[in-house]
Amino acid sequence: MIRTDTDLQPFNTLTSAARAKYFAEATDYQGLHEALEFARRKQLPILPLGGGSNIVLTGDFPGLALHMGLKGLEFEPAEEGATRITAAAGENWHQLVMNSVARGLGGLENLALIPGNIGAAPIQNIGAYGVELKDTFHSLTAMEIATGDLVEFSAEACQFGYRDSVFKQSARDRFLICEVRLQLPGSWRAQISYPALQQYFAETGQALESLTPEDVAEAVIAIRNSKLPNPVHIPNAGSFFKNPVVTGEQYQVLKQRYPDLVAFSIGDDWKLAAGWLIDRAGWRGFARDGVGVHERQALVLVNPGHQCGGKVVALAREIAADIHTKFGVELEAEPRFYPDSLPDSPGAGRQSTSA
Repeated sequence: MIRTDTDLQPFNTLTSAARAKYFAEATDYQGLHEALEFARRKQLPILPLGGGSNIVLTGDFPGLALHMGLKGLEFEPAEEGATRITAAAGENWHQLVMNSVARGLGGLENLALIPGNIGAAPIQNIGAYGVELKDTFHSLTAMEIATGDLVEFSAEACQFGYRDSVFKQSARDRFLICEVRLQLPGSWRAQISYPALQQYFAETGQALESLTPEDVAEAVIAIRNSKLPNPVHIPNAGSFFKNPVVTGEQYQVLKQRYPDLVAFSIGDDWKLAAGWLIDRAGWRGFARDGVGVHERQALVLVNPGHQCGGKVVALAREIAADIHTKFGVELEAEPRFYPDSLPDSPGAGRQSTSA
């Protein structure tokens, strides 16, 4: 059923007030087909909604806000002792992770407590603590918005990169992800090379050779809770900026100037910690007009005053411009802005896509 003039504040974790001209909840393929046909007839833009943790609503949406409520979760044996997981787009990501580790299955534990639903995970190629979605991704089914046809995407077709995929590039705004399939290996080894995980297990004294997927998930949850705000209590959209990648030459210049620079080698290039840059520039804990930067994690912008998304974006662009001036580094926003017609400003980076 299509609703009109619908409040979108409950559908975004920043709790920004905004309204959609039209709204539909798709709980099955038939409902999804009908909603898209309605949008095609009226030539409406589509705003896909999932968990709402990776969007910034900068104003009222003039088209159809479509909440992907498809449900369904299945675990089945695959070749060589692997386990295939088939999950509908509307399933919660963290609950899927905890469901898998409760079964003794490894592969997703480092991605525990990432907010949002499964349908958005491939768009962003979500990642944390040394692991990315692509490491266990098998394939997905998406519906083409223009035709309503179902299209299969292999891992190769998704063109995964760092917080990137084909759905943020050539397939942007062309598909709605309906179902995701993951494949967890039969043979598992804990991925704990990330410094925060090593420190956690050193402090707890747990024997590394006896770690289970559940142990690693619990460690990740503890670490994330210690430094990241829960959007239920403090409205936020998670990490607001991607970690920028610079050349080896740029890195050496910055490292000489800032010996405590936090960075990770990725081949010939270096990935800088965006949170460190923002913190070093003095933004951590900053607050103004109901929006600000979290006091424990400078990478997270918060909206305790439930302000409009435009204020959050304005602050993000001010921060990005400052980082560009001080470090010569471009920051790129992780969440997608809707509507995304705001003009770019120097140093603000590009807008990315989420469902």
